[in-house]
Amino acid sequence: MDIHGGLARVCACGSAIEDSSTSRLSALFRTIDALSTISVTMKLTRYGTDVIVVTLLLALGLFVAGMFVDILALRILLILLAVLLAAFTLYFFRDPERVIPGESDGIVLSPADGKVVVIRDVVDDEYLKAPAKQISIFLSPLNVHVNRAPISGTVEHFIYNTGQFVAAFHDKASELNERTHIGITNGRFRVLTKQIAGAIARRIVCPIKVGDTLSIGERFGMIKFGSRTDIIVPAEMVVDVQLGQMVVGGETVLCHLPNA
Repeated sequence: MDIHGGLARVCACGSAIEDSSTSRLSALFRTIDALSTISVTMKLTRYGTDVIVVTLLLALGLFVAGMFVDILALRILLILLAVLLAAFTLYFFRDPERVIPGESDGIVLSPADGKVVVIRDVVDDEYLKAPAKQISIFLSPLNVHVNRAPISGTVEHFIYNTGQFVAAFHDKASELNERTHIGITNGRFRVLTKQIAGAIARRIVCPIKVGDTLSIGERFGMIKFGSRTDIIVPAEMVVDVQLGQMVVGGETVLCHLPNA
């Protein structure tokens, strides 16, 4: 059963609001079973386990309260809130498998799902120490928020910056917001990836450190809720995406070396 089928079962259970305690308990158990089916059939990221557990417990509490409220309008409202909260949480923390391009030498993959909002020439004084290109990807709350390594290589630069929480699509988000900078080298070239928190996000997850090795497309963290991911690449890279294009983390090729 897919997520849509599971949610249909949840809604069906919630709509079976009868007056007898036996019927309400039966509907409650059917709902728990339906949510369990969704969580099993849809891969969830380990980076969100704490939020998933707390939110699902809250949703369960709302659902139980709703099942035993006598005022019909309030009962429907509580059950609807519970279902929506659980559904959004499971959907947000989904972590689908990705098909990594077979020929990965000389290419840079998108580190995130979302929309390309910036493509420009820059000078990177932090890690590349040279003229470079910046590609920025905005992640809405509906996108997959798990980040993936843009190239295979060794982490040789890692900085965490506390900051503000302006809207992630704002141009100044790269400079003002909470962010993590990860520099990776593969021996041929280096890239700098920035996880940038948005107006809603309050936590960046990035359990890697200098010296770690990553494979292209490998998961390396996530930004919880609306966010942005920047990637800085060498100036000679040929950009393969356009402004406004939707990209898929670990699959979409953002750029490549001229001879790749």
